[in-house]
Amino acid sequence: MDLQFPLTSNPLPLFFAGYLLLYLIAYSILFRTWASKLRPEASSCAISLAHGTPAVFLAARAILSDPAPDFHSSNTPLQSLVLDYSIAYFLMDLVHYLIFYPTDVLFIGHHLATLFVFVTCRYLVYHGAVAILVLLVLAEVTSFCQNVWTLASARRSDVEIAAKVFDILSPPFYALYSVVRGFCGPYFVYRMFTFYVTGAADAVIPKWVWISWLLVVVTAIFVSILWIVNLWAAFFREMKKKGEKKVR
Repeated sequence: MDLQFPLTSNPLPLFFAGYLLLYLIAYSILFRTWASKLRPEASSCAISLAHGTPAVFLAARAILSDPAPDFHSSNTPLQSLVLDYSIAYFLMDLVHYLIFYPTDVLFIGHHLATLFVFVTCRYLVYHGAVAILVLLVLAEVTSFCQNVWTLASARRSDVEIAAKVFDILSPPFYALYSVVRGFCGPYFVYRMFTFYVTGAADAVIPKWVWISWLLVVVTAIFVSILWIVNLWAAFFREMKKKGEKKVR
């Protein structure tokens, strides 16, 4: 039996309230014993965990349940729901950065650009959610590993188990992230470009919209590749140092 999601009202405020509540619980209860400088980042990881993996399954369900999925097909109710779920998360995390890290221009810019893509798809053109949700799956499929890795990294200097988790998780996380962001992402963006450039979607998705989407995604992928390359470089430097210590 196919699941139906009739939307009698906009769920975005409810989703945002849920993320806000979770953030406050994480900050004031879950991570209350953590150092004050670490609590905001840890709380951000908490809402990211609540968003990332569920968003992957919801987005996959929304795509597979579409009777006629295409890069310019009309958004289904479930696809709109998933977009609202993600919009609420990025809005909450944007508030987090504006309050605690107002000078982090890179992440603030990333969230604003991502919100532009989601909001225009959901509330301006009402088409193209299939393409955007595939991008969401590719972006969030590494979310669980990344958040656990981030939390372990924050405490590895003073908690032994955190250091072990960080060391064990780093190679597979880096590898998965490299494959998704370095190969799968670029390939799918190429597929999007070859479709949109034909003009097949221009009647429902204005050219300036899909061009903007592609520019945002290409920029995000480029920054992600730079980030993971730097992490691999740091990883191999650390391995080299450990090897030299063993020789001594």
